Amino acid sequence: MTSTIQLDWAAESDRGRRRAVNEDSFVAAPPLFLVADGMGGHDAGAQASQAAVEGFRSLVGRASVSVDDVQEAFAMAARAVGEIETVRSAAGTTLAGIALSEQGDVAYWLVLNIGDSRIYRLFGDVLEQVSVDHSAVQVLIDRGEITAADAETHAQRNVVTRAVGAGSIAAPDYWLLPARSAERFLVCSDGLSKELSFTAIRDVLVGEESPQAAATRLLYEALRNGGRDNITVVVVDARLVGDDDTPTLPSAIISDDVDEDTVPRAPRREEGIDHADV
Repeated sequence: MTSTIQLDWAAESDRGRRRAVNEDSFVAAPPLFLVADGMGGHDAGAQASQAAVEGFRSLVGRASVSVDDVQEAFAMAARAVGEIETVRSAAGTTLAGIALSEQGDVAYWLVLNIGDSRIYRLFGDVLEQVSVDHSAVQVLIDRGEITAADAETHAQRNVVTRAVGAGSIAAPDYWLLPARSAERFLVCSDGLSKELSFTAIRDVLVGEESPQAAATRLLYEALRNGGRDNITVVVVDARLVGDDDTPTLPSAIISDDVDEDTVPRAPRREEGIDHADV
């Protein structure tokens, strides 16, 4: 890369106040930061999320990864999850994260998402949700049938439309974001986003100086607000060194099966998978 990226990061994970088992897994080690939220019930969900992140473990320690690297790792993860035997419903997991990459000697973040775990990016004091949930309520929001506020109490709020395993064969969304100095990423399971509003998440990310302080505070606030699900947060701070004028280009989608928008969209026709700790 023509520029060097300096990283600082922290991760926190907790089973929450109502779950007996933590079915979330994560990896937080350059160049890769991932969160997986398992489903299938207790051990099956935990096995699925762990198998998914282990599929990417071989990428840890590299300076950067390519699109092919990440897609091959996902294929390995999907096979591992599919081989898990369960007594009840099929094991599955969401998967969301970011990885350092480069395109033409320019630093990028390669982003992937499948399910309703989320990726946020903070630049200055502006927070954006980078990922778009693959969920039944997101489809209804996109159609204009309900609002985001309605989604919080909707009967289908726990139904995801894509997953790794759980009978789904859908692919993740992959896309590229040009790296910028002084940006902060949050990768989290829905145990955080269902307890804290967008504004509350932004306030913590803006107000806490270090990734560790931000991760600890986010977990604390989610538990204080109920902690109804497993909660996992990974906070990553990035700073470009040596070539700080990397242009802020439009995001580049690299999925073959999505529209030409600059963000991935929820699928129009997909079967729902109940993510309510089935």
